Amino acid sequence: MEAFELVKFAKDDMDAIRALAECARICMKQYYPQIKTIEDLEDNVDLPTIYTILDIAAGIKINSDIEDETVKEQATESGSSWETLDLAKLESEVFLLGIWKDYEELETSLSMPEMLATLNSKRDIDHQEKKFLAAIQGVDLDKDSGQTNAWEDMKARVFSKGQAKDSNDVLALQGVNAQKAGFGIGMGLSYEKLDE
Repeated sequence: MEAFELVKFAKDDMDAIRALAECARICMKQYYPQIKTIEDLEDNVDLPTIYTILDIAAGIKINSDIEDETVKEQATESGSSWETLDLAKLESEVFLLGIWKDYEELETSLSMPEMLATLNSKRDIDHQEKKFLAAIQGVDLDKDSGQTNAWEDMKARVFSKGQAKDSNDVLALQGVNAQKAGFGIGMGLSYEKLDE
């Protein structure tokens, strides 16, 4: 983060590229520890690869083909900034998984996209566990949230041959679904499609 702050105060594109190269060198510490200096980085990768490293490791997007925007502008305006990101909160939530001995090991083990993917998976697992425990007690946590079950929606579209929008659509009550429900299209319930 401290290295990326230097990009904001860069005087020109060359100064910004030097600061971004330092950021890329720091990003490479976990993947290729033999790169210890900027010169080592420059010997191993070219400038477009440095941009790719920054995109993968930190979400900093720079396109060298854009001529009307400087490298500094692209780097500082890509995605969320360090000011809006509560990194300590994100790291502490991931750290609770108990895999790392300290925060430094966590930071050197995971890139930002990896940490966010781990965090999203952890939150999803927690939500599924809460949803299961609530279902045992007869409570549907997703009932009022407006969320629908993607699996059930897909099955409804398959059974209705693409006519149903989601699992709550009456067109989903065909074939096997109609038999399970005890009624449905072709089982005493019919419909007529009106031309609009």
